[in-house]
Amino acid sequence: MDNIDLMKYWLESSNEDYNVMNLLHNSRKNSYCLFFGQMVIEKLLKALYAKNNKGAPYAPKTHDLLYLAEKMNLEVTEKQANDLVEITKFNLNTRYDDYKREFYNKCTDEYTEEKINQIEEVKVWLETMLK
Repeated sequence: MDNIDLMKYWLESSNEDYNVMNLLHNSRKNSYCLFFGQMVIEKLLKALYAKNNKGAPYAPKTHDLLYLAEKMNLEVTEKQANDLVEITKFNLNTRYDDYKREFYNKCTDEYTEEKINQIEEVKVWLETMLK
């Protein structure tokens, strides 16, 4: 797969996860909604990585969003870095049983709405670089 095909793959997968995130949000499955939100951002970063690395388009196998941004030498503001660190936690907190219950309880409707807005901001930022 060349870098453009790989970029398209990640974009399509991100869009699918975005739709799932919204379905889960509408169903008030808040912790899972945020998990899929993390996946949206991860896949957009991997699409950007593929776009910008023609010779080696395969991004590192990690869920750490800030690490992915750093591997691409993206210029990231302090707020964006903090957002990436926060959003990364949505993946880890839903995967491990010892964090799952605590995260589930944290994901009130208000908290989830705030974090979805954070995900949306990062999504728009990354999509502008993918155009």
